[in-house]
Amino acid sequence: MPHPTDPTPPASLAAPRTTLPVLGVPIDVLAPGEAVQRILAWAQQRQSRVVYLCNVHSVVTARQRPSFMSVLAGADMATPDGAPVAWMLRKLGARRQQRVSGPDLMIDFCDAASAAGEPIFLFGSTEQTLMQLRARLQQRYPKLSIAGTLSPPFRPLSPEEDEDIVRRLNSSGASSIWVSLGCPKQEEWMAAHRGRVNAVMVGVGAAFDFHAGSVARAPAWMRNNGLEWLHRLASDPQRLWRRYLVTNTLFLASAARQLIIGR
Repeated sequence: MPHPTDPTPPASLAAPRTTLPVLGVPIDVLAPGEAVQRILAWAQQRQSRVVYLCNVHSVVTARQRPSFMSVLAGADMATPDGAPVAWMLRKLGARRQQRVSGPDLMIDFCDAASAAGEPIFLFGSTEQTLMQLRARLQQRYPKLSIAGTLSPPFRPLSPEEDEDIVRRLNSSGASSIWVSLGCPKQEEWMAAHRGRVNAVMVGVGAAFDFHAGSVARAPAWMRNNGLEWLHRLASDPQRLWRRYLVTNTLFLASAARQLIIGR
């Protein structure tokens, strides 16, 4: 089995990325199925990789914070999680680009990992959510190997605690770590642990809550028409109003400026 830092991966893993800049963030041009297969190939090689699911919030945050822009720019894969991000890719020339959302990517990967015998690890959220999520995933995919779950403390960790978490993740045998710490915390955590965690790390935000059943996801017609943000805003307006109303406005203004300058 190749080491995670093996400099000569198979040709299928060395294929060049195709990205386009959305407000300066390089976002991958790829279909949902391609994303799943690329992550699976990395997982099977036990490569230490980071995959970010980029929505309006993360892209605008990166534009406002250079340190976070550097984190996203260092991704091995950055998918267009939000419908506006996928729309922007289409405007930039990737005419068939679809949204590659965290909840959909996670469930599609669980299907593929179940068939391939690749163990996953669930990291983040709360103990209650993890318990519900594990039960639901194993009911849906009886052959899926869940190597472990861990809800880290909601505070800065000591170096000793961090080392213990790395040991637990690596000793679990999981080839992919699914991370739900919220943006930008999860992306910054994954970036700091690339090369230390011997698995693909994928940040999926609220996907744990959706698949655990603790938070209702928008119906398909809203997701398909780019209105999932409206459903989430209506469900939790006090917490999300700024993210969706202010951040969406900033995204649209910056996207228009980019498109005008590009032309």
